[in-house]
Amino acid sequence: MILITGATGAIGSQTARLLLERGEAVRSMTRDPSRSPGGEAVQADFEDPRSLRRAFEGVSAALLLTGFGGRLKEHDQAMIEAAGAAGVKKVVKLSAIGTGDSDDPGDARSWHVPGEEAIKASGIAWTMLRPAGFASNSLGWAAAVRSGGPIPNFTGDGVQPVIDPRDVAAVAVAALTTSAHDSRTYDLTGPDLLSVPAQVSILAKVLGRPLETVEIPIEAAKEQMLASGADPSLVAVAATGWTMLKEVGWPHLSDAVQSVLGRPATSYESWVRDHRAAFS
Repeated sequence: MILITGATGAIGSQTARLLLERGEAVRSMTRDPSRSPGGEAVQADFEDPRSLRRAFEGVSAALLLTGFGGRLKEHDQAMIEAAGAAGVKKVVKLSAIGTGDSDDPGDARSWHVPGEEAIKASGIAWTMLRPAGFASNSLGWAAAVRSGGPIPNFTGDGVQPVIDPRDVAAVAVAALTTSAHDSRTYDLTGPDLLSVPAQVSILAKVLGRPLETVEIPIEAAKEQMLASGADPSLVAVAATGWTMLKEVGWPHLSDAVQSVLGRPATSYESWVRDHRAAFS
């Protein structure tokens, strides 16, 4: 039995579907079982150790996908303890590109470090997946695209190696179902370095109509997020990430998708073509 946490998200749901297509026994963990992507559904919460123990009963491998936020460290630790108590043999953790590059608690690159270290110390076989920004983040622009308004740009001409979430899920499946990727850490990127204006240009090409961006000062974006009630710690982390991308960018690509899957990483344009209905 393979347990998928975060089973209703972009990566968890796709991983569950791919595993089910392979004929694997899958248990999807969610706070709302009615939203399960398939397989056996289990209701559990990172803050409820008893529910986690139930979720891990009879599980041999697990995808650890904890929600990004101020309780990430504690939630990772709770999941690792439950996995160890249940005798789980393998954990694949969804981390983030750049993890370990900073020890600043206000920098997102430090947030996954405690979870990665705890897994490595647990004695359980592990694989760390560190994806770049998801192509699906573009769905946040859908309302602006449909209304004809400009798309907000917080990162200027800073580039990042945007990845299709379906590629991340496919790598997760490979890591969950074979020992070939044990004790490996993979930076997962798309095939191209893209700025927000470059992504919008591709989106305009696929949709066949002009689109514009508007640069939003990071301080203004922070104020808007705080005014909307966002968690101040998450606002600070987001601003740090935007600043890093704007000033430095993420200047390298990885061949991990090709290495694991035996095919090139999916391009941003291909992702847009497959999801164009969301913008129309």
